[in-house]
Amino acid sequence: MLTGERLTYLQMRYTVILEQGETSFGAYVPDLPGCVAAAETRAEALELIVEAIELHIDDLRERGETIPEPHTFFESVEVAA
Repeated sequence: MLTGERLTYLQMRYTVILEQGETSFGAYVPDLPGCVAAAETRAEALELIVEAIELHIDDLRERGETIPEPHTFFESVEVAA
């Protein structure tokens, strides 16, 4: 723990992709390869991916690696199907 220094972290907003399977939901973060979560419900998958992102970033910090800036954005479009 650092004493006498105050650590300041930026708030980052990462795009999370949710996919519904037959029996569960999966979530992943395109800007953080390997950062994934799965759960029985959408809400639980979102909770778990937030935890996974935090752990992923903590691990990158501990290893002295750069935290990737978000560069993936989400946009919906409507098409006739």
